[in-house]
Amino acid sequence: MGHNDPPGIIAPHIPADAWNRAQATGQPVVIIAAATNENAITLRRIVVPFAIAGAAVLGGWGLVTALCFLLDAAAHAATVIAGTAGPIGVGGITLKLARNKGA
Repeated sequence: MGHNDPPGIIAPHIPADAWNRAQATGQPVVIIAAATNENAITLRRIVVPFAIAGAAVLGGWGLVTALCFLLDAAAHAATVIAGTAGPIGVGGITLKLARNKGA
């Protein structure tokens, strides 16, 4: 028995005492091999696409969260700048960027 034999032809290992006992008594050696279904759907075949889709969804939500955070920070910064700058005038047109709290 060589190590290059394809799987399923012969058992990879038969214990020496079982082999010697079978040879001495003339009993047959019975090898039980588990049947495999080549067309069966494996767990890996199901989990990998769901894992990829889940990673894509989580990445998308991460991008949305980061964008919302940046827009919130920009809005707060614009509000603070507009509140401290007061009215801005260009060429005779005055624009008031923020209202007073009392108005």
